[in-house]
Amino acid sequence: MDYEKLGFRAGLEIHQQLETHKLFCFCPSELTERFTSKFYRTLRPTQSEMGEIDEAALEESRRRKKFFYLVSASSCLVEADEEPPHSANEEAIRIALGIALLLKADIVDEIHFMRKIVVDGSNTTGFQRTALIALNGNLDGVGIDTICIEEDASRKIKEEGNKVFYSIDRLGIPLIEIATSPDIKSPSHAREIAEKIGFILRATKKVKRGIGTIRQDLNVSIKGGARVEIKGVQELNDIPKILKNEVKRQIEMIEVSKKLRKRIRTEDLKNLNIFDVSKIFERTESKFIKEGMKKGVILAVKLPGFAGIIGGIRYKEHRLGKEFSVMAKMEGGGIIHSDELPNYGISIKEIKKLKELLSCKEEDAFVISAGKRKIAMKCLKAVIKRGMQALKGVPEEVRKVVQDSFTEYMRPMPGKARMYPETDVPPIKIDKKMIEEIEKNLPELPDKKILRMCREYKISREEATQLVYTGKDEHFESLAVNYKGFEKVIARILLNIIPEIEKEGYEISFLYKKIDIIIDGLRKNLFAKEAIEKLLRYFAVNPDANLKKAIKECKLEILNEKDLRDIIKKIVSEKRELIKEKKKRALAPLMGLVMKELRGKADGFLISKILEEEIERMIK
Repeated sequence: MDYEKLGFRAGLEIHQQLETHKLFCFCPSELTERFTSKFYRTLRPTQSEMGEIDEAALEESRRRKKFFYLVSASSCLVEADEEPPHSANEEAIRIALGIALLLKADIVDEIHFMRKIVVDGSNTTGFQRTALIALNGNLDGVGIDTICIEEDASRKIKEEGNKVFYSIDRLGIPLIEIATSPDIKSPSHAREIAEKIGFILRATKKVKRGIGTIRQDLNVSIKGGARVEIKGVQELNDIPKILKNEVKRQIEMIEVSKKLRKRIRTEDLKNLNIFDVSKIFERTESKFIKEGMKKGVILAVKLPGFAGIIGGIRYKEHRLGKEFSVMAKMEGGGIIHSDELPNYGISIKEIKKLKELLSCKEEDAFVISAGKRKIAMKCLKAVIKRGMQALKGVPEEVRKVVQDSFTEYMRPMPGKARMYPETDVPPIKIDKKMIEEIEKNLPELPDKKILRMCREYKISREEATQLVYTGKDEHFESLAVNYKGFEKVIARILLNIIPEIEKEGYEISFLYKKIDIIIDGLRKNLFAKEAIEKLLRYFAVNPDANLKKAIKECKLEILNEKDLRDIIKKIVSEKRELIKEKKKRALAPLMGLVMKELRGKADGFLISKILEEEIERMIK
């Protein structure tokens, strides 16, 4: 795809948890499954200062859900909204300011917390506290619009009907939110920028690591489309796939709109009648219809001009029918549309009768919903609403990531009515002295650190990059300073050997403490460097063993040159015929046999040298 020609524009919102206690109390920012009690709330939207109600909050509240909150040792009365917030966590603010400086952003003079209305139950208060701390940053030509500090939401545990269960252990963990300008030019560019922001965040050593500690939201549009916000992107590698799919979806919706505009006008979709068509299906063979009849009724609506469009035009996987289905699902029901018939056991005869009753012409489609009358009615009204949006084009909205990097509708795009001032948290002045203190302690940026490590420790750029991006650089440097000449061995242990042992299911956290002992033993010539992997595997099973015992039990005592030569001579003698046949080419297969016997008991270079000499002697 030519993304420039398509008018592709994208921006990122990165949300990263900070490694400190909660933002408005001193509770630890730790997740747990040990709950001590629970309470419940129902939430409703309130008016903004201008007397407006946010559309996204209003739609969420119409779902009439009841929210249950599970309490643990990682929460207190602040999270339960039974006590006012304490003073904002100064350490969290300093971390966020440091990140803002690394992104070359302009720091605000005074931090003012605001309340952002959220009525999906993830905040017990019905709002999220957030504050702007910097703006107008830059990263490799991509603008950083805003940098905010805010509190993380509760953690969803499960849903049961209209009941939603949350744990408030995550509620209040400090988050930094970094929002870029829509300067991103392609899906791969989006991944690159997200990765670079992640590296800068991790360079501070003051952000949390692991699943769920960082989340990316994507804002994307194309020419003729609309800005869509995509929530819940967890993996960097998913970003290009998600954006490519969204571009295809918007292209499909633009095609839908163009085709519909040739057939109908907005007035044609107003005041559409929804019919009870249960009688048509009294003797149906369709399981879907039968199940619906048991629960209530079969309702149907004609969609003028939609025939052949709902099932997909250009990208079938992003067809309008899927959008209709999601809207119905959100109302608690399901739908069938005429573009997918005959199917689901619905006969040609039933389709004909239905078209007659609904007065469908050749270009008209219809949608059926089966179940309780109230739910089926809501489903079809939601479909009509989505149909009207499809006529206009791509709607601005918030979508969530689902399976296979596709997205589905989540809620309308929130507006300015969502925010109002926080009255319980006083403003925080940012003075020059504080900024100067933070600047003195700023970490080395990843790119600079990689170049320095290559220069100082004579390791490859690839090794330095991996060490920095996996967060193992500090451990590496602490060892490399004390063991000059062993830098490549240390890098190999950290980047290759220990991760390989971890893949096999071993607990590896304590192995990092053994590296110092192993490198010291290698320096003292207690074993060959080829023995390192075997020793670490031994320690993985025997964490309390000392090095002397490990060497003895693994039979890795270093051999002197005489003993080494005797063993190699014996192997060469046994393979006399192979050497006669292959001459010097026998070195490679014999090296494998020799290393099987001697790995870890002598230096590999010395083994190779002696083997070569003995083969030469045998040839002569």
